[in-house]
Amino acid sequence: MNSVTLPPKGPLLSGKGWTAFFVALIAVCALAPVLNLLVPAGSPLHMSDYAVALVGKIMCYAICALAMDLIWGYTGILSLGHGLFFALGGYMMGMYLMRQIGRDGNYKSDLPDFMVFLDWKTLPWHWTFSDSFVATLVLIVAVPGLIAFVFGFFAFRSRIKGVYFSIITQAMTFAAMLLFFRNETGFGGNNGFTDFKRILGVPIATQEMRMTLFALTGLTLVGFFLFAKWLVASKFGRVLQAIRDAESRVMFSGYNPLPYKLTIWVISAVMCGVAGALYVPQVGIINPGEMSAANSIEIAIWAAVGGRATLIGPIIGAFIVNGAKSWLTVAYPEYWLYFLGALFIAVTLFLPNGIVGLVRKWASREKTPGEGRREAQRAMAAGQGVEPSALAPLAVETKGARA
Repeated sequence: MNSVTLPPKGPLLSGKGWTAFFVALIAVCALAPVLNLLVPAGSPLHMSDYAVALVGKIMCYAICALAMDLIWGYTGILSLGHGLFFALGGYMMGMYLMRQIGRDGNYKSDLPDFMVFLDWKTLPWHWTFSDSFVATLVLIVAVPGLIAFVFGFFAFRSRIKGVYFSIITQAMTFAAMLLFFRNETGFGGNNGFTDFKRILGVPIATQEMRMTLFALTGLTLVGFFLFAKWLVASKFGRVLQAIRDAESRVMFSGYNPLPYKLTIWVISAVMCGVAGALYVPQVGIINPGEMSAANSIEIAIWAAVGGRATLIGPIIGAFIVNGAKSWLTVAYPEYWLYFLGALFIAVTLFLPNGIVGLVRKWASREKTPGEGRREAQRAMAAGQGVEPSALAPLAVETKGARA
């Protein structure tokens, strides 16, 4: 019986990919700080504080889009509730920032101002570790991860999938939003958390701290990208793609889809929680509106616009859509929602593979016939588990027959 061997794994990134990676790294950690802190404000090369905050916010969104690609693009699970995990991470960080205000609030109390206003005498139990930065970091990962684990375990064990799963995720997010709107839950009600003063004892409104948060967000984004790239290329990632394409065949092959789907679901939730924690100190506010259904749907739109199952595509989609949103909501605020709807329809009808898919299609058309034939040979070799050179006689034979 002939054994079929899988093709060897390629490098994590190509030469051009590593070049682009280090360019992005330099831009985030060196170029942007220099343009913001050292270049004079009157210079055309100066990067304003507004631009720093905007790009930092979009990078947080890009992390969410990357998380969406892992579960939707590579596993076939469409979530319309990932805004919940983003908001939970934001609330964990917001609780710590509120405790950091101390007696600098309007009421000069050790309690947050909204608790004094509501005549609370002590902190609720879930604020116990909110004054510890280390505990906050743990909670940023643990809270979204735990809720995602519990929800995903029961949903995937019950084999809920497709549109039913998407609806349930949105219902879960909507229910959480209604809960956080209530004042008695201890999360600030409608207003949420705001008026942050400092982080780790350092004033949060300084240029240096804002640029530090900006660089940290950029490093987190590129770090998650490399992690996702490694994950989808591993055996675990191949099983995820098999589940996406034919879950029944995966089960007949002896694999249980539950642990694979549950693991990637929890990973994506944790990624969104980290993004929310980085988002809050840069934007300066967190409220239940971050759990709205529209926010979760937008995450899916970013992934669709950029291109699912590409990793880099959702990041590009997040920058394009949110960059356009930032401009359109100022120039044409009454038309922004129409633009968003038209964009989603256009991508669905004309760009099913997103922007990255369109670029790849154009690039493939520009290749010479010889390059196309060699790629076909490599694809056949990968499918049959043989060396590409073994298919060379076939190409020669076919060429002679045509002559």
